[in-house]
Amino acid sequence: MKAYSLDLREKIIDAHIMEGVSVRKVAKQFRVATSFVETLLKRLRETGDIRPKPHGGGPQPKLKTEQIALVKTLVEADNDATLAELCDQLAAATSIRVSRSTMGRVVKALGFTRKKKSGSPILYRLENNQATLKTLRQ
Repeated sequence: MKAYSLDLREKIIDAHIMEGVSVRKVAKQFRVATSFVETLLKRLRETGDIRPKPHGGGPQPKLKTEQIALVKTLVEADNDATLAELCDQLAAATSIRVSRSTMGRVVKALGFTRKKKSGSPILYRLENNQATLKTLRQ
């Protein structure tokens, strides 16, 4: 969710402090949670600042650029390998274990597709039938 704008935060502070409106009424008036108004007032008292805090980031990626390059070479070397097999190959090469879903995201980010072998079962059956017909005719 995106942070509330500085303009809205200033209006909330003005409504509560200057006009003396209660926290609940301010929250209802501006359609925000009462906990947000309380947190905003607490931050104003403690730091004197009402700007939103920067985004905290997120979890660090498990694979570094070197390992991602290794995944690329593994896929290019064996492009019919499943995601589980790629996970095993990566673990054998680097001792870093990743899940199938992580490997799927990495492979997708590298631009590889999931479809491995093309071919139609109908064509396969026709080829086998033609081979059978040839052996029967002889």
